[in-house]
Amino acid sequence: MGELFIVSSPSGGGKTTLIRRVMQLLQGEGRNAYFSVSHTTRPPRPGERHGVDYYFVSREQFAAMVDRGEFLEYAEVHGNLYGTAWEEVAGKREAGWDVFLDIDVQGARQVRGKVPDAVKVFIFPPSYGELRRRLEARRQDVPETIRLRMRNALNEMREYGEFDYVIINDELEVATRHLYAIVTASRLRSQRMRGPVEKILDEYARHLKEEP
Repeated sequence: MGELFIVSSPSGGGKTTLIRRVMQLLQGEGRNAYFSVSHTTRPPRPGERHGVDYYFVSREQFAAMVDRGEFLEYAEVHGNLYGTAWEEVAGKREAGWDVFLDIDVQGARQVRGKVPDAVKVFIFPPSYGELRRRLEARRQDVPETIRLRMRNALNEMREYGEFDYVIINDELEVATRHLYAIVTASRLRSQRMRGPVEKILDEYARHLKEEP
């Protein structure tokens, strides 16, 4: 069974970039990693592709999926609906893939309740000024939307205590190493190591019984 990683941050915090960089490192080692593609009702931004960046659906389609119980989590963020389908996660994990969820704190709260062993990471921007600079540099939002994102960011960041790990994304290379270290360490948690550890214990006990 693969790991499930919840990576959250305010908009502009850099979670998507960090996930993709860590996935490249994992794939370079021959490990299977999957970036779960969310469904959303917002329109595509320039360069975004359906099925790659998001599954772009109508509100009617989204509501129908909710009614059928198809979402692991969903929430309304900045006036648009976002959700992670169960099938985006379950199949990959069962096949041994590590799955990364790039979701907001509302979605993270729902996943924590349904998948208690998920590894939860919150990405902080280094400062108010830097977060505003990143949002403005994207040139994707009008000033009113940026102001809304900045106001929402404070409430999101105040929930950092609900996460297992916190990374301050000041220097990209350093933050990438920190997230990679979390991913690597998660494989060594005691519940994940039970199989090989019990094998060693059984072998040890068998030899003790055979000794005179």
